[in-house]
Amino acid sequence: MVTVVRRFTVSRPADAVLGYLADFGNTPEWDPGTVRCARLDDGPVRPGSRWLNTSRFRGRTTELTYRLDRLEPGRLVFVGENRTVTATDDIALFALDGRTEVVYEARLRFKGAARLVAPFMRAEFERLADGVEQRLPEVLGAR
Repeated sequence: MVTVVRRFTVSRPADAVLGYLADFGNTPEWDPGTVRCARLDDGPVRPGSRWLNTSRFRGRTTELTYRLDRLEPGRLVFVGENRTVTATDDIALFALDGRTEVVYEARLRFKGAARLVAPFMRAEFERLADGVEQRLPEVLGAR
């Protein structure tokens, strides 16, 4: 398994950050690896809502079906899966006088033969997490 964690502060209140991040369809705006992300169901965003996420990683395109696993004040958990990986994005939010501290943790559990190359991909996942840490505050600050 590969785990990356980033902690940063954004200049928006926690409820606004939660509302924005709960819609995983917004990921192309703040996740440098995401090419597109389309909702697969209708209605309000709620636990069980699903998205088809297309990402580019090391020059290759891959798709994962993500579901919102947990939606509660101060915490979001998304789980994405395809035949080679299960990805969990666990996002905790802490209110700070009109700003929000974000703790973003991404865990990738590889399946089958992909498990053998996981240790060699850590640097690439760290780079992607650096991009999230840079872009998300910019995107939220512009809203």
